[in-house]
Amino acid sequence: MLRSYSHTRRVPVGGLPIDPVTEDEVVARVLTALERGRGGWIVTPNVDILRQVARDKALRAQLSAADLVVADGAPLIWAARLAGRALPARVPGSDLIWSLSRGLATRGGSVFVLGGTPAQGGEPDGARRAASRLAAECPGLRIAGAHCPPFGFDHNPRRLRSVCARVIKAQPQMVYVGIGFPRQEHLIASLREALPSTWFLGCGAAVNFVAGDVQRARPALQKAGLEWLDRLAREPRRLARRYLREDAPFAAALLARSLHHRLTRRPAHRA
Repeated sequence: MLRSYSHTRRVPVGGLPIDPVTEDEVVARVLTALERGRGGWIVTPNVDILRQVARDKALRAQLSAADLVVADGAPLIWAARLAGRALPARVPGSDLIWSLSRGLATRGGSVFVLGGTPAQGGEPDGARRAASRLAAECPGLRIAGAHCPPFGFDHNPRRLRSVCARVIKAQPQMVYVGIGFPRQEHLIASLREALPSTWFLGCGAAVNFVAGDVQRARPALQKAGLEWLDRLAREPRRLARRYLREDAPFAAALLARSLHHRLTRRPAHRA
């Protein structure tokens, strides 16, 4: 595993250990590992993922075993800082899909894009459009494959085997899996044994961002940690319950525990 030669000590946030690394450091570590023939797995938790992990021990154990766990959500950064155990910066999966592709492109590396929206009106599906854009904007990057599996494929053993076989046959150096949490993490777990020299990034909506099917928030909102607010404004019916009734109270409690730790020195977050 990558951690065998990593010198960073993970920072526990809400029960999940986070690697205190920057985006550039993630890319450097992945490229170094690939040179040594080592694959791995990157997890990018945000508040919603952390909330689900907090109530599911098996899921928490699964994510903790990833080679790199980096903070996608700004509240995770704030919580760590309040507790006096700082993380250097956000490392969103929607940024990593670009920086990793650029890094791979310098070495003629290959990627497989999995996820996105289905094809409509004769247009290619989201995975193929995302792959085409990555190839166009990252000269030297090789596209090993792109596939938008049908919704619910992972609940059908035959379809799941078919999707896995397609990725395995392509033998990519990097796989971007954007089918939503935790389905993408379960799929990655199914693929890792067959592709020990491949890296995997569970990247959620990043495939849709790259394909142009979903627009990212303005950079100012991203920097302020308010990207969720932009997404809520665009998809209120789908996201209101998750963001306002579930994630917001969890984030508030997370920050309160961190502040309490800072003031009392009692444990706030355990790995």
